[in-house]
Amino acid sequence: MRPTTLCSLAVVTTLASALLGAVPASAETAAPGKDGWAPAPTPSFDYPAGARCDFPIHTEPIVDEVVKKVLVAHPDESPSKIAFKGDLVVRVTNTDTGAYYDADAGGSAIVDIHTDRSQLWHVVGPVLVGVGENNGNLPRGEYRIDGVYTLAISSTGYRTLNMFNGSTDDVCSRIG
Repeated sequence: MRPTTLCSLAVVTTLASALLGAVPASAETAAPGKDGWAPAPTPSFDYPAGARCDFPIHTEPIVDEVVKKVLVAHPDESPSKIAFKGDLVVRVTNTDTGAYYDADAGGSAIVDIHTDRSQLWHVVGPVLVGVGENNGNLPRGEYRIDGVYTLAISSTGYRTLNMFNGSTDDVCSRIG
């Protein structure tokens, strides 16, 4: 049995979307419990061919026990530092062929959120990260990243991975 960890990177997509525009209602309205942890459900996403992979994909959590806790807030009470924990497995499906891969995205992270809505993720463990064309220091794709690293997400959504120790796994090649 794996110990409970602090993050999942399909959550990166969720939080990035939340801070950059499209927030799932459930992520905004979940009330924290008495210990400060609140559900942080991971939404499903559909991407057309060329957005992440050469073919259309659908991502959907099949195990989602992720919770979040605001550790520090800005003066306006918006989150400044958030911790995430809980198991997450995301099924990534090639919607042309039905081929899929179940990505363990349950890693550990503390996320710094800046006033310009940029983010810095401090991560240990596996997460799932999508990168659009010319929108990161990784090529376009859907990646399972595992190890010790930071992921900076600019206010425009540009992703910069700084890997200290670990690996990236191209999920598109697994289901293409």
